[in-house]
This record gives sequence, C-alpha cells and structure tokens, in this order.
Amino acid sequence: EQEGSKPNGWSEGMTAALKAHWPEYLMESLELGIFMISACAFSVLLFHPASPVSRTINNDLLTRALMGLAMGSTAIAIIFSPLGKRSGAHFNPAVTLTYLRLGKVAPWDAAFYIAFQFVGGIAGVLVASLVLGNLVAHASVNYSATLPGPSGPTRAFLAELIISFILMLVVLLVSNTKRLGRWTGLFAGALVATYITFESPISGMSMNPARTFGSAVVAHTWTALWVYFTAPPLGMLLAAQIYIR
Repeated sequence: EQEGSKPNGWSEGMTAALKAHWPEYLMESLELGIFMISACAFSVLLFHPASPVSRTINNDLLTRALMGLAMGSTAIAIIFSPLGKRSGAHFNPAVTLTYLRLGKVAPWDAAFYIAFQFVGGIAGVLVASLVLGNLVAHASVNYSATLPGPSGPTRAFLAELIISFILMLVVLLVSNTKRLGRWTGLFAGALVATYITFESPISGMSMNPARTFGSAVVAHTWTALWVYFTAPPLGMLLAAQIYIR
C-alpha cells in the first residue's frame, strides 16, 4: 500500500502545482520567448551584412557593446514588467535550480518553470524565424546561437562558469540588501550587457541552458551544448553555496 501511494502523491503534487501556478509557468515561457525574439532581432540588426547598421559600424567591440545594451535593456524590461514581478523573472533553468537549492521554489514549481522555459526559448526563436525569415538564418546571425569562440569549449566552459557565478552572487547579495534590493534587475541587466560586450567572443555569452537550446533546436547547431547545460547551473549553485556559508 505504501508503494502504491507514492505515484498518487506525485500525481497530486503535480496537479496541485499546475492548478495553483500555471499562470506563472506560462509567464516564464513568455519571458524567455520575448528575450529570444529580441536576441534574434538585434542580431540581425547588428550583425547581418545587409543591415545598414552593420555596414556603418566597423568596430567589433562597439557592435558587441550595442548588442549588450540591447539585451541588457531587454532583460531589465522583462524583470520589471508585470510578468517578471509576478513569476520572479527567472526565465533561466540555472536560476530556477539555484532558487530550488535555496528553498525559495518548491520542487514541482521548479520542474514546471524549467520545462516552460525550454518551451519558451524554442518558441521565441521560431517566432523570430517566421517574422525575419532568411535574415535570422544567415550565417552571420545563425538564430543568435551561442557557440564557443576560437579558444574552444574548455575555455568557454570556464568563462560560462565564472560569469554565471558572478551574476548569481551579485543577485543574491543585492536582492538581500535592503537599500539596494529593488534595483536587483538593474544590476543583472548591467552584467548581461557587460558580459556580451567583453565575454561573448569566448563562449557566446549564454548563462542559460534554455536560451542556448532554443537557438540550437531551430539552427540545428549542437556544438558543445554540454558547456551551456553544465557551466551555468554549476556556477550559480556554487554562488548560492558560498552565499549560504
């Protein structure tokens, strides 16, 4: 009887979580979907050779800085939006796993958050491909895929580990400081912008397994996917462990 009761407990927990929080799950999916649409659109604007902006700017660092400003602003807008305020604006499985570790998210909620984040990542790139067509498929854009740079996957792994660690440690420190807590989204967005500007040549700057997977599925590009599925969660969980201690 005890063994037979376990599936019922799991089923009841899953059903209860869905009934209570399905709007938040959809919001998480929508948030990452919006982020991916923005990433694809700005990648076309800044990197496609036919773009007037791309033809005007001949400086790689400046181009990356503009991309960082665009995506950092997108992240900030999502975090401070009604959607982000209600769901917590994770839109990243690594963030959700970290909050699960910290006891801030229930296990079933974490599972659904992560599942919907992956769906949102894929959906966002698909929408972008429908709207932008061959522009987003061009090799210079490649559906805004995150790939290791010339230094290879090992350095990409280390870079993703470090930037994910720093981001989560900053988020935990700032969000738990009374004077700064309400500005946590600004700190996160500023780090995203900085990383895209300076770190993206090493790893493509992901910090987000669902973000990388969304581009990979549509682009059919699976290069070093393990980097983006392991380094961000490890980096953020390490930051949480240090914060706890």
